[in-house]
Amino acid sequence: MRNIKKGWSWIPSLYFAEGLPYFAVTAISVILYKRLGISNTDIALYTSWFYLPWVIKPFWSPIVDMLSTRRLWIIATQLIMGATLASIAFTIPLDSFLQWTICLFWLLAFSSATHDIAADGFYMLGLNEEGQSFFAGIRSTFYRIATIFGQGILIYFAGKMEIVTNNIPLAWSITFGLLCAMLVMLGIYHHFTLPRPEQDKARSINSVKEAMLSFGNIIATFFKKPGIVPALLFMLLFRLPEAQLVKLINPFLMDSIEAGGLGMSTEQIGITYGTIGVIGLIVGGILGGICISRHGLKRWLWPMVMSISIPDLVYVYLSYAQPDSLMIINSCVFVEQLGYGFGFTAYMLYLIYFAQGEYPTAHYAISTAFMALGMMLPGMISGYIQESLGYFNFFVWVIVCCAVTFVVSAQLKIDPTFGKKQ
Repeated sequence: MRNIKKGWSWIPSLYFAEGLPYFAVTAISVILYKRLGISNTDIALYTSWFYLPWVIKPFWSPIVDMLSTRRLWIIATQLIMGATLASIAFTIPLDSFLQWTICLFWLLAFSSATHDIAADGFYMLGLNEEGQSFFAGIRSTFYRIATIFGQGILIYFAGKMEIVTNNIPLAWSITFGLLCAMLVMLGIYHHFTLPRPEQDKARSINSVKEAMLSFGNIIATFFKKPGIVPALLFMLLFRLPEAQLVKLINPFLMDSIEAGGLGMSTEQIGITYGTIGVIGLIVGGILGGICISRHGLKRWLWPMVMSISIPDLVYVYLSYAQPDSLMIINSCVFVEQLGYGFGFTAYMLYLIYFAQGEYPTAHYAISTAFMALGMMLPGMISGYIQESLGYFNFFVWVIVCCAVTFVVSAQLKIDPTFGKKQ
């Protein structure tokens, strides 16, 4: 019980801190570059590269164990991320902002991925089994709160600053300055509140060598698993439509009517996609978890495949009709994100299912690396495709890509009892 009581002082803040930089890199950067006049082709290409640290994250996790304690890694990376965000804030007004901010977002991405490794490892060391079970849902909740704050409140704040300052670069510098202050304060706070578990210590050279040999064996056993080919295709291609769509939703909402978009302001984006959309995503995820717990993953796979695919049609409608009613736009975004949250549950549960057996934790980490790769590669070319086809035809193309989602899902073999509450 004491373990649980102490956990309240650091777990909510730790997972809020884990979410903030991730969304700054993967989502806020897209809106920033759009407001600064970067083309959709370049936005999609550059911001998709930012996924790379999460792709290769499993391969440098032994280094985190080797060089220091996870506690120190957490505090150090939070302070580094704060300094990086401050640097982004200072470079946004420069003529060469694109080159500088791309380099700094890369540093932020690597720091964030390293923070993820340390935080998730520290969670296992700082709590006993009872505490780990108790806080499992709480840490997920505060990560989602970071989503709403980063993609909703922070974007709304940036929009307000654009109006108050009448200077877009300055408004975004202030916004990233605020993010910097939050990460630095969280780093200082965690210096005083994170526990010091005895087992949190750097490994010896011999244990590191053993860990590297063990890691090689983990990789080998992963690729020897039965059904590895359909599993990899599923990990890489299940989200092919969404990987392209997610990079262009905000540019579409922000572009002018003449350019084929909806002409929404930064404030409106913060409310529509960053708040209402995220609420839909969270509700869909909760409903997906409830459904699978009752009947199992196999029973709900195809409803979830359809759920993650069919709602993408709302963007075909929005790009064709270009409505000026916020109620219609908000409803469409909510429906699409609700469907995505519901369908994405099947994807995440399958990663857990495939990781079962020897080395489940490590194999799950490798699976999530392929998940990130599946988002990175299609996202890189999505901007070029959109600018070649226009928004309406691009969204039609996304619907065509849904056929790939259906094909890779049809190849899976899943135990009917998996995921079902016993």
